[in-house]
Amino acid sequence: MPVAERVLLRRVTMRLLLQSLFLLLLGCCLCPATAFPKGCYPSEEEGLKTFRCSNARLTEVPRDIPNDTNKLYLDSNRIPFLPRDAFRDLPLLLELDLSHNAIASVESGAFQGLAEHLHSLDLSSNRLVSVSKDTFSNLKAKVNLSNNPWLCDCRLQELIRTVELVAGSSGGIVCDSSVQEEHVGKAFLQVMADTDFCNVYKKTTDIAMLVTMFGWFAMVISYLVYYVRQNQEDARRHLEYLKSLPSKQRRSEESSTISTVV
Repeated sequence: MPVAERVLLRRVTMRLLLQSLFLLLLGCCLCPATAFPKGCYPSEEEGLKTFRCSNARLTEVPRDIPNDTNKLYLDSNRIPFLPRDAFRDLPLLLELDLSHNAIASVESGAFQGLAEHLHSLDLSSNRLVSVSKDTFSNLKAKVNLSNNPWLCDCRLQELIRTVELVAGSSGGIVCDSSVQEEHVGKAFLQVMADTDFCNVYKKTTDIAMLVTMFGWFAMVISYLVYYVRQNQEDARRHLEYLKSLPSKQRRSEESSTISTVV
C-alpha cells in the first residue's frame, strides 16, 4: 500500500475514534445521575434543598430521594401506607408534606431517624382512623392531623397528648366515629374537655370483668343446686325401694344405707 494511502487511512481512523469518544462523553454528561420517579424533581427553595413529588401518582414513598434533602413534598398522591424506616436515609429533613394521600396505616418506626431535625409533618386529608402514640415517639415536629376520619377513643386521646399540633389545626380533628355516639361530628379537643376517654374505657373494662365473674358464679351455684336436687331425688327413690322390700332385708339395706351416709 502506498505511503499516502496509509497516512490517509490513519487520519480517518483517528477522526472516527475521536468522534466516538466525544459522543460517549457527551452522553454521560447529559444522562442524569439518578433516575427519579416520573413527576419528581429536585430544586432549591430559600437556600434549602427541596424534592417535589406533588401530584405524581405515587403509590409508595420513593426510594431514590437525595439524602441531603431538607424539604420533601409527597402531597396529592395515592400512598396508602407508611412502612417502618420509610424516611431512614433522610437525616437532614426539616419539612415533610404527606397531605392529600390515601394513608390509612402508619407503622411504628415510620419516622425513625427524623427526630433530631424534622420540625414540620403534614398528615392532613388522609384516611387515618387510629394511630399508636408510639408512631410519633421522640418526634419534636409540629404535626397536622386534621381532616382524617378519626375514631375518638382512648388511643386518639393518648396520641393527641403526645404530639405538638400545628397552630390552628386542632379544630380539624373531628370525630368521624366514637365509642360514644353523641361525640360524632364534634371536634375532638372540644370533647376531650368534658370526657376522659381512657377513664371511660377503664370503667367499661371493669364492668365487663364484673359481669363475667357474676356469670361464672351463677353457673357454679346452678350446678350445685342441680347436684343437690339430683341426689335428693336418688335418695328418695332408694328409700321407696327399701320400703317395698320384706322387713328383714329392708333393715339390712337401711343399715347399709345409713353406714354409707355416715
